[in-house]
Amino acid sequence: DIRLLCACTCLGGDERRVDSRTIYVGHRSGSPNEAIIPPKFCDNRIVSSKYTVWNFLPKNLFEQFRRIANFYFLIIFLVQVRTVDTPTSPVTSGLPLFFVITVTAIKQGYEDWLRHKADNEVNKYPVTVLEDGRRIRKESEKIKVGDVVEVEEDETFPCDLILLQSSRDDDTCFVTTASLDGESNHKVRCTALLDLESLNATIECEQPQPDLYKFVGRMHIYTNNQEPAVRSLGPENLLLKGATLKNTQKICGVAVYTGMETKMALNYQGKSQKRSAVEKSINAFLLVYLCILVSKALVCTTLKYVWQSKPGQDEPWYNEKTQREKDTNLVSMFTDFLSFMVLFNFIIPVSMYVTVEMQKFLGSFFITWDKDFFDPEIKEGALVNTSDLNEELGQVEYVFTDKTGTLTQNNMEFIECCIDGFQYKYRDASSELDGFCVTDGPVNKLQQKAGREREELFLRALCLCHTVQVKESTEQKVVPPPEEQRGFIASSPDEVALVKGAMRYGFTFLGLESKTMKILNRNNDVEMYELLHVLNFDPVRRRMSVIVRSRSGDTLLFCKGADSSIFPRVRQEEVERIRMHVERNATEGYRTLCVAYKHLSAEEYAQADKGLREARLALQDREEKLMAVYNQVETGMSLIGATAVEDRLQEEAAETMEALQGAGIKIWVLTGDKMETAKSTCYACRLFQRNTELLELTVRTLEDGGRRREERLHELLIEYHKKAVLNLNLFLCSCCRSWSSANQDYGFIIDGATLSMVLNTSSESNSSRYKNLFLQICQNCTTVLCCRMAPLQKAQIVKMVKNSKGSPITLSIGDGANDVSMILEAHVGIGIKGKEGRQAVRNSDYAIPKLKHLKKLLLAHGHLYYVRIAHLVQYFFYKNLCFILPQFLYQFFCGYSQQPLYDAAYLTMYNICFTSMPILAYSLLEQHICIEILLDNATLYREIAKNAMLRWGPFLYWTLLGVFHGLLFFFGVRYLFSNPALQDNGQVFGNWSYGTIVFTVLVFTVTLKLALDTRHWTWINHFVIWGSLAFYVFFSFFWGGIIWPFLRQQRLYFVFANMLSSVSAWLVIILLILLSLLPEILLVVFRKPRGPHARQVELKHTYTA
Repeated sequence: DIRLLCACTCLGGDERRVDSRTIYVGHRSGSPNEAIIPPKFCDNRIVSSKYTVWNFLPKNLFEQFRRIANFYFLIIFLVQVRTVDTPTSPVTSGLPLFFVITVTAIKQGYEDWLRHKADNEVNKYPVTVLEDGRRIRKESEKIKVGDVVEVEEDETFPCDLILLQSSRDDDTCFVTTASLDGESNHKVRCTALLDLESLNATIECEQPQPDLYKFVGRMHIYTNNQEPAVRSLGPENLLLKGATLKNTQKICGVAVYTGMETKMALNYQGKSQKRSAVEKSINAFLLVYLCILVSKALVCTTLKYVWQSKPGQDEPWYNEKTQREKDTNLVSMFTDFLSFMVLFNFIIPVSMYVTVEMQKFLGSFFITWDKDFFDPEIKEGALVNTSDLNEELGQVEYVFTDKTGTLTQNNMEFIECCIDGFQYKYRDASSELDGFCVTDGPVNKLQQKAGREREELFLRALCLCHTVQVKESTEQKVVPPPEEQRGFIASSPDEVALVKGAMRYGFTFLGLESKTMKILNRNNDVEMYELLHVLNFDPVRRRMSVIVRSRSGDTLLFCKGADSSIFPRVRQEEVERIRMHVERNATEGYRTLCVAYKHLSAEEYAQADKGLREARLALQDREEKLMAVYNQVETGMSLIGATAVEDRLQEEAAETMEALQGAGIKIWVLTGDKMETAKSTCYACRLFQRNTELLELTVRTLEDGGRRREERLHELLIEYHKKAVLNLNLFLCSCCRSWSSANQDYGFIIDGATLSMVLNTSSESNSSRYKNLFLQICQNCTTVLCCRMAPLQKAQIVKMVKNSKGSPITLSIGDGANDVSMILEAHVGIGIKGKEGRQAVRNSDYAIPKLKHLKKLLLAHGHLYYVRIAHLVQYFFYKNLCFILPQFLYQFFCGYSQQPLYDAAYLTMYNICFTSMPILAYSLLEQHICIEILLDNATLYREIAKNAMLRWGPFLYWTLLGVFHGLLFFFGVRYLFSNPALQDNGQVFGNWSYGTIVFTVLVFTVTLKLALDTRHWTWINHFVIWGSLAFYVFFSFFWGGIIWPFLRQQRLYFVFANMLSSVSAWLVIILLILLSLLPEILLVVFRKPRGPHARQVELKHTYTA
């Protein structure tokens, strides 16, 4: 039985920790006297769903009624049910609320059903488990911690496994972790145990934690009562759930973390709910209308008791009141107040929430369906992960972008190298090293042999110092296939570019077999090196090394890394020969790496080998111990040369950045690259212009003054603040220059070390002051470049700007796992479907294949989404004010008796059926300006900036328009009813006819108002606008033309038909509709456009011409 029995335990000695677990291999514990504790770990089920069948209803209702509007209508509905004397039926409030709750519940239930479906696909996936030497098929959810699982090529790992056995001869396997860490390149994993037949071992490892790059453990292997052999376990032995097996026939691994304890599940944390600026405006407007509602109810309640206090007003001679009825008490006054609240409650548009939800949900499909976002290279289009922020795309003020893979292609090409101060450029005419051009400095012919040795040493370093694997088999081949036919597998495209660069010059890496690295030199001789240790790259050290042993027995350390990491560790006299080339290459926009080596004596290697092995066996502080050994070994090296690799700009990157700047958006580039490389990229992208004055705040500028760094930092901040903020403001005041023309003058550059000083100064008062100065300087610069940034610093920058004065809307865009923190921090997060995998995509709100698509996403889709939803919100408040104002005015003519003006059916159907579809269609399809003009004229984006269409000015305009229409509807019909005998036979119209005429004018006016606002007509607009009006007429005939047995009273029986038989009613309806819409028609015809749309109309005419 190969099944592993598991238990949690504490480790002894100095590494005694409660957060460790021990896994016992086989039925024996290794020590005969040691008891086996039964496993108590979670199963392998993945649960990403929110609801179950049993808790869906209560949980969903609880969440929905946390919304203030829903809770308000619930209270109104309960008041109508519980209070005896309500003016309207509970159905009038209950049905719209039920509709909203039902539609939202169906949408959320459907989304959760999709999550259940996805969970089941994962949990029910068949896997192979080894038990008693037999291969048994199981469902993935039945895997337990300790099972030995067999995985075949191109399958994903069902849980976190320790690799025990591989079908490859070199006891390794290849995996891709694109779905986890955002890296699409192949990674190598090594076996921890080779023989499964006599499996008797224990594994000690840490408890589950979310860091994908860290794993600490060790394996004790017991054989025949001997002292157990101990092997260290690290990330190189761990196969993560969600990763995929590649180029390996099959592997066997033991489950260490399952289900919700896997690293993938621990990294899946619900993103914090992002709220758009439009939602905040809706809440503010809602409070205003709530105040209007309460005011109306208070006015009517007060006037009712004032009116009743006059003798004879509310007490006719034939129906005198009793003394009890005459006595006014607070309970009756409060009841009347609630009754008026119920009567006027429709001024609060509860259905607006569901319409907004539907608009966002359906509108997001237009991004997904946009063919311009389709990329033929990856055969994918745009992806919408959340539809709640569509309109926020039209309000972006700051864009924070990564450089590598976002502004650039992350497609590395070897350009040149520098060896001992001489620059070498590749010539296609020759593959001989002597044949390529030595351009920098004279070559001393007497030292040709020595130079050749250094050249070969440099190329050997490129061929050995990496973790690249050869994809194809090379057995029995002396001459390798051409470069374009060779496949390399690496965790970084830089490494592949360097190996291919060495191939150009005659040194070819043939592959790694059984810890032996093979190189074919330019004499077609195969050189073999034993790989002793790999000192892995990490972002803190910014370098990686290998220790190899040649056939002659020499032990060599080769190291490559960033210049800032290598230069302090080599002889300083060698640095000056290389530094000039590194800085020049960085200025030209190339990515540079320095290469060094070191001969290790037997004593030095023995000491390093011992230190590395001890550090790798440590369970506690393993990373720190390894770092100490790395730093000790990587000293006193000899610098050989440097490489330059080009990472080309993304397609249309410069045009995209230029358009965003034209739209008034400020661009911040946040990168881990060196300053010179990032600066040249900014120039190439036109973020920095030739006339841009650069304000630099880096470690270099802080050290220039010869003072303490903090003093120099304070001095520079004051100087830059005076230049960029104070002088600019004075210049603007004197010259009245526009913001856009003056804002192109300054660019700001800061590095990670200086940013830490700004944000984390020892003095708290200084820190706050520095931060304010820094922000003010940056806000007056068009572009800010932050280089040498850690992922956490990227998020800190975004958070600082996001929380600054004015709360500007921020957008972060990136393609790699190191960009996730800033993507989550920003108001809107965009992921690029690039070569760094899908970690950024999975954590983003929107994902696009290329940077160039950001232009259309913001300038076209974002602009239109914002205009549409802003119009939707204002229109909803307007049409509900038109709806309820006549009801309020009617109380002045019916003795404040809470008599409804409209029939209950009209109250119920107004927002649900009669006026809902036209505005939904408008909010999905409207294009007040065509997309081509929006893309060609980026300045149009500024017209809607800072929530321009949902400020108090436009809100007041819509409110006054609603008041005007409401007054016109009510008093226009009242004028008609000055002679109520409106039919030929002298029959008098009643109060329900009065309300029906008002309601008819209302429905036609608000619908035709929307038709006047529509600029982009489709068949759908025609269908819903004219269809809604036709449905209203049909419904009125149908509702009033039949005697409904379930109604106790039928107020509208033949009222609508009788109303339309009167010529006077027809005339008044048509006249009132025309009078209501006439001012707007005249304004459109005679007034020159102003405000936010003026420039758009002019540009549209120009574009058309």
